[in-house]
Amino acid sequence: MTPVAESGLDEALIRIDPADSVAVALRAVACGESLGTGLVATADVPAGHKIALVAHAPGDSVCKYGQAIGRATAPIAPGDPVHSHNLATALSGELAYDEAGAAHAPFPASPAKSRWTGYLREDGRAATRNEIWVIPTVGCVAMLAESVARDADIRHKGRIDAVVGFAHPHGCSQLGDDLAGTRAILAGLCDNPNAAGVLLLGLGCESNQLDALLAAVPERSRAKIRTLRAQDAEDEIDAAARMIDAMVAEYGDRCRVALPASALAVGLKCGGSDAFSGLTANPLLGRLSDWLSAAGGRLILTEIPEIFGAETALLNRSVSRNVFDRATGLLNRFKRYFLDLGLPVSENPSPGNIAGGITTLEEKSLGAVQKAGHAPLVDVIDYGMQASQPGLTLLEAPGNDAVSSTALAAAGATMILFTTGRGTPLGFPVPTIKVASNTDLATRKNHWIDFDASRVLREPADAVDADFHTELLRIASGQATAAERSGQRAIAIWKRGATL
Repeated sequence: MTPVAESGLDEALIRIDPADSVAVALRAVACGESLGTGLVATADVPAGHKIALVAHAPGDSVCKYGQAIGRATAPIAPGDPVHSHNLATALSGELAYDEAGAAHAPFPASPAKSRWTGYLREDGRAATRNEIWVIPTVGCVAMLAESVARDADIRHKGRIDAVVGFAHPHGCSQLGDDLAGTRAILAGLCDNPNAAGVLLLGLGCESNQLDALLAAVPERSRAKIRTLRAQDAEDEIDAAARMIDAMVAEYGDRCRVALPASALAVGLKCGGSDAFSGLTANPLLGRLSDWLSAAGGRLILTEIPEIFGAETALLNRSVSRNVFDRATGLLNRFKRYFLDLGLPVSENPSPGNIAGGITTLEEKSLGAVQKAGHAPLVDVIDYGMQASQPGLTLLEAPGNDAVSSTALAAAGATMILFTTGRGTPLGFPVPTIKVASNTDLATRKNHWIDFDASRVLREPADAVDADFHTELLRIASGQATAAERSGQRAIAIWKRGATL
């Protein structure tokens, strides 16, 4: 989405769409400041926050991104700040979605294929990293998994890209679907192409038994897995070390080969968003998504609650009635998840989002869904399942950064594009590219950030896009991300059931 330029509006403001009734402050605006076209700020407004362009009566829709982001709760005059004191969500519960007008569009013409270098696995999938992962079945051996992985990573520097242990607290005292969810996400991680070899480390007495977990791993990945029950081993540390050493000997020293963009599988994520996320960083990912889907690559979008209020544009890109129905079913099922817990579906944005200028879930969602650009929606998958088709796949997972990013890796993403306006150091199992929405974050936290998307406010978008494509392909080809350089690698599992 390209913001519209208006000669009468001061350069301190930007209107994103001609239909918008508010503008976004590009810098802090002082009370009494003239903003062009007769508009005068009636109060101080921080950068990223909204200013009314027209009068609103209570109950009137407030528009941003060309769509309603909620309703006025008090009279709003031109020049007034618009935020949580005078704007509220209009979202409620489940909806009956109408497919009328849905565009079942074919893929656009493919652009020139951009090359990168990665590891081609025997099953034909491509990896951006060649690593050994140590995955515990249960929290009781989580620290052991991290410890043996750290020691092995030091021991094998230069022979394998990394040896990483992924701690989590689950796998025991779980029942039914909750246990099945834990098993599915761990099985999906075992299947990720970036893991050349996997050590599944069990305790022995846990609910998440090794044999059942191994059976849940797709058959194509079972040969690369070794298993160890700590209770059965005389010296579990020595046994784990020997197993890792053997996998490094077998899977290390692999060479990268030239691969097309179509071999990439990319997860799309935003976290710690601010009002600039929907103006700079998420549209940047959207343009990348258009490019990658046209090249035949795979894109995975999740954070289902952060689609509420912005569903229409996404649903209308469904390639079939079946995909449309499964997508609407997932959206309503997730709304029911909140309602059954006695919570409103609009219990979002977070305090950090609000401080950054985002007021309602509709506003947050309309900014967030831009990450997927105009890519065709080709599939809808449950939590723990793997994405298999070129184009955009919608994945069931909540908005929580660690839970949803782990789900993206388990779904087969070999890198994650993560936009942020507030900043976070955390990275996930696969290379996580942090894209800043504003200059201040990119400057202050350059040890967290890989790319500054706010450049689009000062430079031609085509030039910024080209630089971003280049950076993405460099990272896919082995250049370390900020999170990788600082050792920030973690997983989190969605806990939905009772604990024994």
